[in-house]
Amino acid sequence: MKNAGPFDAVLRRYWGFSELRPLQAEAIRAGIEGRDSLVVLPTGGGKSLCYQVPPVVAGRTDVVVSPLISLMKDQVDALRTSGYPAAAVHSNIDAAERRRVEAAFAKGELRLLFVAPERLVSPGFLELAQRTGVSAFAIDEAHCISQWGHDFRPEYRQLALLRRQFPRASLHAFTATATPRVREDILAQLELREPEVLVGVFDRPNLVYRVLPQLDLRAQVLEAVQRHAGEAVIVYCLARKDTEAMAGYLASQQVAAAAYHAGLEADERRRVQDAFAAERLEVVVATVAFGMGIDRSNVRCVVHATVPKSIEHYQQETGRAGRDGLEAECVLFYSAADVIRWRSLIARTAAEGESQDEQIAGQESLLRRMQAFCTAPRCRHAALSEYFGQSYERTDCGACDVCLHEVEGMEDATVIAQKVHSCVARTGERFGIGHIVDVLTGADSERVRELGHGQQSTYGILRTIPKREITAIAYQLVDHGVLERTEGDRPVLRLNERSWQVMRGELEVRLLRVAPKARRAVAAEQDSWDGVDRALFERLRELRRELAAERAVPAYVVLDDRTLRALARHRPTTLAALRTVRGIGEKRAADWGERLIATIAAHPA
Repeated sequence: MKNAGPFDAVLRRYWGFSELRPLQAEAIRAGIEGRDSLVVLPTGGGKSLCYQVPPVVAGRTDVVVSPLISLMKDQVDALRTSGYPAAAVHSNIDAAERRRVEAAFAKGELRLLFVAPERLVSPGFLELAQRTGVSAFAIDEAHCISQWGHDFRPEYRQLALLRRQFPRASLHAFTATATPRVREDILAQLELREPEVLVGVFDRPNLVYRVLPQLDLRAQVLEAVQRHAGEAVIVYCLARKDTEAMAGYLASQQVAAAAYHAGLEADERRRVQDAFAAERLEVVVATVAFGMGIDRSNVRCVVHATVPKSIEHYQQETGRAGRDGLEAECVLFYSAADVIRWRSLIARTAAEGESQDEQIAGQESLLRRMQAFCTAPRCRHAALSEYFGQSYERTDCGACDVCLHEVEGMEDATVIAQKVHSCVARTGERFGIGHIVDVLTGADSERVRELGHGQQSTYGILRTIPKREITAIAYQLVDHGVLERTEGDRPVLRLNERSWQVMRGELEVRLLRVAPKARRAVAAEQDSWDGVDRALFERLRELRRELAAERAVPAYVVLDDRTLRALARHRPTTLAALRTVRGIGEKRAADWGERLIATIAAHPA
């Protein structure tokens, strides 16, 4: 944190902040001075403030390009709640509202106008922006412009015309997830002139990362969700049917959960999104392929019930957790079967001719990096930092499954692998994982009896290990390349040269398992609650929901959890004391100060 300096009055007035986060001051200064910039800050690092402050200080109107209507709406709602003049033009507003917004834009009554990229490049809007004399454009989610990124959108490529149409305007690109290659592509595509390139620290120390083997997926997801009862949780699945099945299971276990995917009717999708934003619904189960556009700042847990297809996707999806800077948990339940499903989808896309060879190769490379992240027993924070081109100095993050010693090496791993390989060999290398596991565990199934595999020497040789754990072991062996699994609809296990090296004792195998009493206490989870009256915090959450309902805005637009915890910690009882709390700007204090103070005063100390 650093003192806001010349921006202090603006920050205090609209946002109730007295300090800036790293690189925010530099990004804001570039915006005010009209110098091109590329700003890469982690989710929760305060990107939006970097393009919200300059037009207020400079007394002008800037245009922000944003890819999602819901994100535009959330930002506009939050800004208006702070007394900041902002609006958005998108397909969800009617013609009368659009004319009203465009008139306010033309008169200079706004400080920010949000638009989608396809609307921005339309002739009508470009003419309006030229007549209005727009001198700065902010491109949010700028990674969408790069085909090397995780969310390439062809319409973003058209933004290059801004340099030609507005040669005197400054361009400012913002993103949270960009490798060095993607950053170079953004600079080239937008034709940025001598830009200020500001790259923040990618690591998010408030997040606890856990990558655990899939054993009983439904039970594992339920356990993670129940750890965060009463808090916001997002569960990611691969396919639409998976989201509906998981949401149905959680609901059957008395969890308020709903599915959210592109196949839902628009009204149902909006109902789920609005309920989640209003804190009436705490758990949303969504597809990884569909962007939710949720800007809720107090998501306390993100669960991946399937492997994301790239580290960029993982970074963005886990980035929805802890946007308020408070502790949050990110749990990924890993299975090599999910990686195989992704490879199948990539191959199908290639066969249908929907992607170029170069794009297919790029997708496969990203998937391999994601798989390596999941299977390598090394600090998750370090691995993510290094992927995005930054070193990680600490030797123990204290906030991931590896550093917390929640996963451990399995005893006699090589011997177990030899037994699996022996079973594959003795059954003729003709069967899939399910049948091999049945033989190893001594299952009395009809197929085992029919094939006479109950007479094999490997029958029941691993019966003391749970069936789900042996299945996970088989997939780990495939991951390590010491066992092969064929492609196609009926994949079978086969041995390779490395398999025989294991069998002969020439190659050791390391297998991982969840350590007993795995989940450890994390310091950040305890420190953030220090001195907070939890009962008062919950009462303030109720008041926040009431205030949000009155304004018809999402609850997190009113006040974030950090502000509620500060209120429940310091218990201000005067307006003067209230205004010293981070997140309470002038308009919030004027609108809601008396009700906040009354709620605090009425709560027993």
